[in-house]
Amino acid sequence: MAFDFDTPVERRGSDSFKWGRYAGRDVLPLWVADMDFAAPPAVLEALRQRVDHGVFGYGGATPEVTGSVLQALDRDYGWQVQAEWLVWLPGLVTGLNVACRGLAGPGETVLSAVPVYPPFLSAPALSERRLATVPLHCQEGRWCWDFAALEAALQADPRPSLLLLCHPHNPVGRAWSRSELETVAELCGRYDVLVCSDEIHADLQLEPGARHLPFACLDAEAARRSVTLMAPSKTYNIPGLSCAFAVIPDSAIRRRFTRAMAGIVPHVNVLGLAACGAAYAHGEPWREALLAYLRQNRERVVQAVAGWPGLEMVAPEATYLAWIDARQSGLEEPARAFEAAGVGLSDGREFGAPGFVRLNFGCPGATLEAALERMGRLFRP
Repeated sequence: MAFDFDTPVERRGSDSFKWGRYAGRDVLPLWVADMDFAAPPAVLEALRQRVDHGVFGYGGATPEVTGSVLQALDRDYGWQVQAEWLVWLPGLVTGLNVACRGLAGPGETVLSAVPVYPPFLSAPALSERRLATVPLHCQEGRWCWDFAALEAALQADPRPSLLLLCHPHNPVGRAWSRSELETVAELCGRYDVLVCSDEIHADLQLEPGARHLPFACLDAEAARRSVTLMAPSKTYNIPGLSCAFAVIPDSAIRRRFTRAMAGIVPHVNVLGLAACGAAYAHGEPWREALLAYLRQNRERVVQAVAGWPGLEMVAPEATYLAWIDARQSGLEEPARAFEAAGVGLSDGREFGAPGFVRLNFGCPGATLEAALERMGRLFRP
C-alpha cells in the first residue's frame, strides 16, 4: 500500500499547538516534536469505529488493546512483558513526573544527562526533588556519554536515587548501544540507583535494519530496577490523543509508581486507547514507509547544514529531530534569528544547551525545502 507523506495537511487555524504559536505570522514551525502527517489509515478507521459507537463513558484498556501492546513489544524487541507490568498513563511527561514523585524521596536527587528534553529538567523541581546533571559530549562525530562524569555524579553527596534516561535520546538522536546501556546499568546497580527510561522514540530508528534495545531487556537486574515509558504518540503522530504506558516488572516499584499517581493522574481517554491498539496491531506498513521518508528528510537537512558556515550537526540515528550546533555561526541568538527568517525552531537553552537549535524534519518535503531555503538566507553574502 502506498502512503502519501508529500501532500501537506492544512493545520493553520486549527487546534494545533505547533502551528498556533505563529498564528498570523509567516513562520514555518519546525519546533515541537509533532509531525505534520496524518495518522495511519488503520488508526483513523479505528477512531471512526469508536466514534460511531456513540457512547464515551468511563473506559480502560480492553484485552485486545493490551494484547496489541504486548505482541508489539515481543515482535519488535523480543521483550516478553506480562500484562500486569503495564501502567497506563495519559502521557509520557506525566510518567517522568510520577517517577520523580514515586521513586525518589522528598529532597532526594534525580540525575539526568544534558542536553535533554526539557521535562527531564523540570520534573524534579516540580516534585521538590533536586536535579543533578552530567554532560553528554560530541566526540569524533558522535554524541557520547561521559562515564567518568556519570560515576562521579552517582557518588556525589547526596547520592542520586533515580536516573532519568532518554533512549533514543532527544535531542541528540543517539540510539544508545548495548555496551553503553550496560555501562549505565552497571553503574546504577553499583550505586543503587533506579532508572526511568523514556523510550517514546523507540520505533523511529533511522538506520536501516536497526532494532531498538529496551534498557529493561539488558538482563534481569536492569529490568528489576527499571521503569520504561513508551507510547505510540511520536511514531504514529497521535500525541493529542494522550495515551502512553509504563512497563514496570518489579511489583514493589510498580506499587510506588501507582501510589504516586493516585488521585492526581486521570485515566487514559477511550479514543487514545483505540488508536493505540490499532497502531500497534496494524500500523507497521505505515511506519516502514514513514521511516523511508524521514531518512530522505534527514539527509536533506544534513546536506543543507553542511553548506552553512559555522553550523554543525550529527545525523540522528533515531527520532525525526536534528540537533544543530550554531555556536560558531555568528548568530547571537540562533533560535530568534531563524524565527526572524521565517522558521520556528526549538531553542537549545530549553534543553540545557545555549547556542543549539532543534529542527523537526517530520514534515512534507516541500515544507522542509521551504524552511531550509529561508534558513539559508542568513548565510548568503
